[in-house]
Amino acid sequence: MTRADRGPFFEDFHRGQTIVHPTPRTVGDGDAALYLALTGDRRPLPSADTVARAIGLPARPLHDLLVFHIVFGKTVGQVSQNAVANLGYADVRFHRPVFAGDTLRAVTEVIGTREASSGKNGIVWVRSLGLNQRDEEVLSFYRWVLVDKGGSAPTGAADSPTLPREVPAGELRLPYALDGFPAWAAGARATWDDYQVGERIDHVDGMTLDEADHTAATRLYQNTARVHFNLHQMASSRFGKRLVYGGHVISVAYALAHNGLEAAPAILAWNGGAHVNPSFAGDTIYAWSEILAKAELSGRRDAGALRVKLSACKNVDPTREPFTPRNEKGEADPRLVLELDLWLAAARR
Repeated sequence: MTRADRGPFFEDFHRGQTIVHPTPRTVGDGDAALYLALTGDRRPLPSADTVARAIGLPARPLHDLLVFHIVFGKTVGQVSQNAVANLGYADVRFHRPVFAGDTLRAVTEVIGTREASSGKNGIVWVRSLGLNQRDEEVLSFYRWVLVDKGGSAPTGAADSPTLPREVPAGELRLPYALDGFPAWAAGARATWDDYQVGERIDHVDGMTLDEADHTAATRLYQNTARVHFNLHQMASSRFGKRLVYGGHVISVAYALAHNGLEAAPAILAWNGGAHVNPSFAGDTIYAWSEILAKAELSGRRDAGALRVKLSACKNVDPTREPFTPRNEKGEADPRLVLELDLWLAAARR
């Protein structure tokens, strides 16, 4: 008999299953400061009380992605502890700001499973909710993961769900005003009105993923996935080393994207996204954005929505070296690591 939990395997999941995750987490200013230190993000809203108060908030909110990672981290032990890979996200919505002193917890529903043809693992689809101490939804998202099987017996699981393809612009909500958003504090040279559909923004800078930084970041989120921590185990994997948590790559790419998207201080939603290829300590990340669409926010003149495809590559500077993310067949260059389809809130003139 053992009291230690190795986490669920593919056979342990079934449609309709509800999982209430441990451990509730009261977040504080220390979490916020450490997130900025580990990612280098320079957005003024989660950095300065004065900026937050200028738009009517009581204090600076936690960074949107810090909230995502903490809630995501809650789900790992009961969803992806034995995952081979986190495959993608859909319909990620940021419902309301989170402040220091709030307590976050997570609940997940399994919405589908499908055994892989190899018989060694399978895909599990889930929808997770992040709740605060008042049981208000602060975050919701779909994700799907490739999870190892615990045995060799076929399961016959073939229950793939249909996921939302996008968050409709008409459903986007920004829970605060941007009338008083100080452009100087963000270093903004443009507003929502200035961006053009089809425009590409190369974010110029690069950031190398340090071993200590990605490990500390993943610990900050209480993400217990072994592939990020257990070098002894990963040495015998096909990679031969630990994987960088994909969420850390998202945070680094998004931090780089501040340069060129300074007028967009907050994430409204993700339509979808994928970790195209893995990243490892020592890789250098570069990012660029493409403006896919612009949308009015219902009843708002202070802010608009920008639909942005944020992409990131490793160990190649696309502003200085030839780099084609995908070939004519749609196949990804192995140096392409991230494609994320976002709705961002941007201040208007």
